Amino acid sequence: MIATVSRGGTRPKALGVAVAFVAGFAIAIQARINGQLAVDLGDSLLAALISFGGGLTVLLLLLLLSDGMRSGVARVRDALGAGRLRHWYLLGGVGGAGMIFSQSSTVGILGVATFTVGVVTGQTVSGLFVDRVGLGPAGKRPISVTRLLGVGLMLVAVLVTTWGGIAIAGSRAWLLVFPIIGGLAVAVQQAINGRVGAVADNPLTAALVNFSVGTAVLGVSWLATAPLRDDVVEFPANPLLYVGGLVGVGFIATAALVVRWIGVLLLGLASIAGQLLASIALDVVLPAHAGGLAASTIAGATLALVAIGVASLPMRAVALRE
Repeated sequence: MIATVSRGGTRPKALGVAVAFVAGFAIAIQARINGQLAVDLGDSLLAALISFGGGLTVLLLLLLLSDGMRSGVARVRDALGAGRLRHWYLLGGVGGAGMIFSQSSTVGILGVATFTVGVVTGQTVSGLFVDRVGLGPAGKRPISVTRLLGVGLMLVAVLVTTWGGIAIAGSRAWLLVFPIIGGLAVAVQQAINGRVGAVADNPLTAALVNFSVGTAVLGVSWLATAPLRDDVVEFPANPLLYVGGLVGVGFIATAALVVRWIGVLLLGLASIAGQLLASIALDVVLPAHAGGLAASTIAGATLALVAIGVASLPMRAVALRE
């Protein structure tokens, strides 16, 4: 059947895309920070826990100072009690924890650009179907021809980009599985965090829920695996390696707000564009590995940007039959 998709105003959509694009720069920077922290610590899980725990600390301090956040917490509690918000919508932090762990585990080997394009794969495909079922606060968004074409181009871009990354990573190229899975989780995370943010009417409240759950998951995981570790942890002196969580707070709060305007897929694609440009710049200026930036990575990232533009084109949607 053919259906016309009802969309929001041009201004909120354009503003949402622009904000998500800028937020994508922050995620690439966070990936570089967390990847380096994991290398210096020699413990990827601890690096992820420090990142999430740092973000949670900032949010708890803001909770003490912000009436809006406290009111948002009360609204979420009331919505849960009244059944207007499902309890599993609070689990967005589980996906975030997986994403941060994948950053810490693989960026030092794959590089920021290849890691980012791996995330793009999972996030783009997952975002398509998350929008289709209406998991996010923007409701159902039918699968359109332009969206399908954009996703197809994105997957080709991933193949082109990861060719160079696989050559650099060598026998450890299988680690690309982690950012792909992380990307799958991110789309779901953004959708349900958007639900929480809409109920709370405060994106920082959604971020607080996200970081509370994610920190708990990572903390339990780190303690559970403690018997497997026998090395003494030496914490790096560089203070910049501990701000990854602060960067994450900004992105999660922004995503919880913007997803209401533009949906999960377009949020993902716009932020991905920012991530790609920033990640290539980081691999040039502050490379995470000795292999340098492959020409295939640049070519694939360029194609990914084209895919984002195609998927964002306003066209009638070819909706799947309900």
